[in-house]
Amino acid sequence: MCGIVAAVAETNVVPMLLEGLRRLEYRGYDSAGVAVIADNKLTRLRSTGRVAELTVAAAQCGLSGRTGIAHTRWATHGAPSEKNAHPHISGGIAVVHNGIIENHEVIRTRLKALGYEFSSDTDTEVIAHLIHSHRCSMPDLFAATRAATRELQGAYAIAVAAENEPHRVIVAREGAPLLLGVGDGESFAASDASALLQVTKRMVYLEEGDVVDLRCGNYEICDASGKIAHRPVHISQLTSDAIELGPYRHYMQKEIFEQPGALANTLEMVTNAQSLSPQLFGVDAAKIISEIDSVLILACGTSFHAGVVARYWIEAIAGIPCNVEIASEYRYRASVPNPRALVVTISQSGETADTIAALNHARELGHTRCLSICNVAESALVRLSDLRFLTRAGPEIGVASTKAFTTQLAALVLLTLILAKTRGRLSIERERELIRALRHLPAALSHVLQVEPQVKTWAKKFAEHDHALFLGRGIHYPIAMEGALKLKEISYIHAEAYPAGELKHGPLALVDKDMPVVAIAPNDALLEKLKSNMQEVRARGGQLYVLADQDSRLSASEGVEVITLTDHAGILSPILHTLPLQLLAYHVALARGNDVDKPRNLAKSVTVE
Repeated sequence: MCGIVAAVAETNVVPMLLEGLRRLEYRGYDSAGVAVIADNKLTRLRSTGRVAELTVAAAQCGLSGRTGIAHTRWATHGAPSEKNAHPHISGGIAVVHNGIIENHEVIRTRLKALGYEFSSDTDTEVIAHLIHSHRCSMPDLFAATRAATRELQGAYAIAVAAENEPHRVIVAREGAPLLLGVGDGESFAASDASALLQVTKRMVYLEEGDVVDLRCGNYEICDASGKIAHRPVHISQLTSDAIELGPYRHYMQKEIFEQPGALANTLEMVTNAQSLSPQLFGVDAAKIISEIDSVLILACGTSFHAGVVARYWIEAIAGIPCNVEIASEYRYRASVPNPRALVVTISQSGETADTIAALNHARELGHTRCLSICNVAESALVRLSDLRFLTRAGPEIGVASTKAFTTQLAALVLLTLILAKTRGRLSIERERELIRALRHLPAALSHVLQVEPQVKTWAKKFAEHDHALFLGRGIHYPIAMEGALKLKEISYIHAEAYPAGELKHGPLALVDKDMPVVAIAPNDALLEKLKSNMQEVRARGGQLYVLADQDSRLSASEGVEVITLTDHAGILSPILHTLPLQLLAYHVALARGNDVDKPRNLAKSVTVE
């Protein structure tokens, strides 16, 4: 969950490295560092602050070099401190690392016996000393790095530089994202493409086990078996504008308001068509979908909530069993595999370590039919899956996921409808009706975003509290879960979500005048049940904040505040009710003076288990 940038060029690479770190800071921001080589001398600069502070320090000391590696950290081993910040150095060799080395203690003991001294609490320092130990008996840095990586267990992406080999950087990956950037007489590497758009759009996505010798204007890839490998060069479709803040105060705000466009892009192939085709999910989708008898969804965090929504859709509309598993738990329990199930993995980045591990575990259990729903075309999850659907949300920089969630829901709606159509449960008339609804969805989202001023008023009151309850029924219960998660992530208010019918089975004991309760109140079959649950809250003096459809016939009264959205949107209602919950979390966090885009203790791309 850290960001790596590396460069080899004929000009000073420090500005490029620092700009790359700035663009990767969403991946980790408790410390940052850079190491460059100039005149056969390795110079390292580290900071426990943000990248902006590192940039000031680099300017003050005139840091310069034509070869360099840089890193922004999200702490795993060792607290945030300068001694734990990357790069780590051993005898003129510098290393930056993303991931976790599971056998670092065994290697550390062996290296200490050889006389190596450790100055940090990190697992990364082990890599630096290990490479140095191999370099003492090997011809060059590339060979030493390859030898070291063969001893590492766990996940890693690393970049290595040495002062006695000043015109090269060695990079390697196993279980953590890393790609190359191909420049004109320059070579680069980074954790994701956003860091490299400033210098090139030509990207090379590395495979598991690849080790690369980066030099000025050329590179050589060695695969896991030790053979020279050739990976295709891709032209990135990202633009620098897409990852810039523009007129917004924060990336989260920008990404909330980008959702109508993101949904339109994601649904473009459907809303311009007259019917739905399984080929939306891949050339073999029709065959695979016709063979399955159930669905297993694996995901983490916000993506898990999207999966729980999908379970309601798939079972109600397609009529087939659907199970949803938290990916980090699935691989550690004795589950009963069903080889005829479609395994669906969901991830914004496609590099979520727990989800990738869960997919690999499912394959080991005999699951052969796999679909990934992801926002990154060349991610590991996409490459591991037989079928895939790309949510065209564009870059999501804010740590708290917003547009990734709603585009995942859109993809899952499409999957549900394809499953239903394949089983003869979707009439032509109903299919056309739902395509029209999907075509209208971006406009409906734009309309919902107009409630922001009312949400701001709520936020001022919410900011005074330290706890909150979120209630939903049926398919809107996981939306309540997502709303509570958003509030926790960036406002640091403790929030819990419950099915509203469960209030009387325990949570009602918490309700008093100091416990705000958010209720999601669409005009669906469970509305009258929800109204009764809301009365339970009011009878205990609880303050209700209700998100209602215009046709829900709910109005504000003493102790009850109501924001009305649109008329009930049928099966698409969960998507619309998500947006005001995102706005609430955002404005409460602002009111409490929090760093919205970089909440404490969290990072965007969770590439460690």
